Amino acid sequence: MDRLWTPWRFDYIRTLDHSDRGCVFCDILADDRDHANLVLYRGTALFVILNLFPYTCGHLLVVANRHIPSLREASTAELHEFLETAQTCELALEREYKPDGFNMGFNIGRAAGAGVDHHLHLHVLPRWVGDANFISVVSETRVLPEQLSQTYARLLPHFTAQK
Repeated sequence: MDRLWTPWRFDYIRTLDHSDRGCVFCDILADDRDHANLVLYRGTALFVILNLFPYTCGHLLVVANRHIPSLREASTAELHEFLETAQTCELALEREYKPDGFNMGFNIGRAAGAGVDHHLHLHVLPRWVGDANFISVVSETRVLPEQLSQTYARLLPHFTAQK
């Protein structure tokens, strides 16, 4: 039997309170422990955080500060900041990881695949040719060659310059 070790996930799993159905993004926004919460940047209308369940190394989330479920409820200023911050994310990931491309998008609503379907957020994923391999397809398992703490340390300098 093969084993895929992901020791960094246990710390997160252990802290989950399954009885609390609050908003994880609102909780993080209210918490000033950016390092512990993997927050890379706080802007006027949004913040950038590492995805705790990444598809690839460097999978970022750009999250609205306001608890809104869709783009139609975002103001023009919020929409502009989303796109400007997506540019910053793209540049940081290009410089640090040198991907072959990117996937960027909003999953709005549970049917569209949103894990947190009531709080608007943009996914920014660096992609490499051949990064989707058989294990993802056959076992629905992601193999990530870097711990989140390492990803955070690599990307933080790119966002610190933005503050």
